Amino acid sequence: MVELEDIIIEGSHKNFFTPSVNFNATTGICELSGESFLEDTVEFYDNLIEWLETYTEKIKKPIAFIIKLTYFNTSTSRCLLDVLNVIKDYEEDDGDVVVNWHYDENDTDMEEDIEDYVIDTGLKINLIAL
Repeated sequence: MVELEDIIIEGSHKNFFTPSVNFNATTGICELSGESFLEDTVEFYDNLIEWLETYTEKIKKPIAFIIKLTYFNTSTSRCLLDVLNVIKDYEEDDGDVVVNWHYDENDTDMEEDIEDYVIDTGLKINLIAL
């Protein structure tokens, strides 16, 4: 059995905004919340992508990917696409995947961004209005 450490990062709002991350290798529940406006966006998300790739290649249990981002910048947007593509690849490999995206129902820009991700990835994303 492959050991995979959970990723737990407490979000912060210092010079930049770091999202909270809770990726649980035991339950397969992966949550990303808060705001994402980072100095080292690619490095930050590469670690999450590597974790997801290991999980989908070695653990092969269901994934519930929960996004509760209230704001993200353009560089985060590109990284989120990469994350969602890993999840889509897993789904195409017969992986059990659920993606729930919680958003403010008054935030039409966020809703449009989510719809673009659905189009770009072909992944079913459940929109959950708050």
